[in-house]
Amino acid sequence: MERAKYIDKQTFITDIETGLKDKIPLTALECVRTVVLATLVNYEIVKTNTTRDPVEASSDLVQMFVDAKLSEGCTQKSMTRYAYILNQFFYYEDVAAMEATSYHIRDYFAKEKKRGIADSTIRGYKDVLNSFFKWLLNEGIIAKNPCGNIGTIKCEQKVRQPLSSVDIRKLFDACTVLRDKAMVAFLLNTGCRVSEFTGIKLRDVDLRNREFVVYGKGRKERILFFDQVTAWLLKSYLDTRQNLTDDSYLFVSIKADNGRRLGEGGVRAALNRLSEKANVENVFPHRFRHTFATDMIVKDMPIQDVSALLGHTKIDTTQRYVHLTKERSKMMYDKYRA
Repeated sequence: MERAKYIDKQTFITDIETGLKDKIPLTALECVRTVVLATLVNYEIVKTNTTRDPVEASSDLVQMFVDAKLSEGCTQKSMTRYAYILNQFFYYEDVAAMEATSYHIRDYFAKEKKRGIADSTIRGYKDVLNSFFKWLLNEGIIAKNPCGNIGTIKCEQKVRQPLSSVDIRKLFDACTVLRDKAMVAFLLNTGCRVSEFTGIKLRDVDLRNREFVVYGKGRKERILFFDQVTAWLLKSYLDTRQNLTDDSYLFVSIKADNGRRLGEGGVRAALNRLSEKANVENVFPHRFRHTFATDMIVKDMPIQDVSALLGHTKIDTTQRYVHLTKERSKMMYDKYRA
C-alpha cells in the first residue's frame, strides 16, 4: 500500500487539535498535545493511504457471495468457477463491485471477444455477473443491477452431430481392455454427465435392476438406467478388480493399483486414445450424452422424459441436444403431410 510521510510531528499534532478542538475544553486539549508530543519523541510518524484497492474490496464481496451460495446448496466446483470469473472481471476493469456499470461489463465482453473468446463462453460470463449483481441488489448493497441493461448475447447455433452406428462400432472394436468397453457402453446408454460418471461408487449401482443413482448439478439426485449388455460388461469389468467395497469407485485408473478414481481428465484421455485408434473424430464425453438424447428422441421417447433422464430443468436445454437425421426428418415430413 502506498504511504505518504508527514512533513513533521507538528503537522500530526495539528491534525489531532483540529479534530478535538470542538469536542473538549482548551485546557484538556493542551494536556493531550503535551502527552502526545512526549510519547512521540522516539517514533516516526507516517500517514497511510486508507483508500482500498477496488479489486481487493470487490474480492471480499465475491467471497461473501460464494459463501452465501454454498450455504444454499451450490457445489464448490461451480462456485470456484464463479469466483474466478468475477475476480477476473474486477481485475481487468479495475473497478469496485459497487461502482461497476453496464459500460464496464460491455467493455469487458468486448475485450474478451477480441482475445478470441467464444460468444457462448461470454454468455456464460454474463450469467455469472448477473447472478452476483442480483445478489448484491437483493442484499441492499447496490441500488441497481448493471446487467439489467445488457442484451442477449447471440451465439451461433451449431448442429450437434451424434455418433453414428458405424462410429460406435469402431469405438467398441478399438477397446483393448474391459474397462474401456464398459465405459463406452455406460456413457452411450445412460446419458450421464462426465462429472456424474466419475463420482459413481459401487454403493450407487444396482446391477440386478440395472439402475444407479447420480448427483447432478446442485447435488440433485436422480435415478438412471442401463441395458443388459452394459450390465454384463460392468459385471465382467468388476470381476477383474480386487478388494472392492461399497466405497470403491465404479471406474478406476488402469495404471493405478490402489483403486484410484478415474477422473474427468482420465476419461477424456482414454476417449482420445480410442478416437485415434478407431479413426473417429471428435470423441469426447459430452458427445455420448448428445448421442443418447438424440437416440431416445428418434425412438419416440417424449422429450419430457428425455429431459428428466438428462437432469435438465428446462426442456429448451434438452432441445439443443436433439439432432434429427435427414432420413428421420423426411420420414416425419411424409408422415404428417400424407
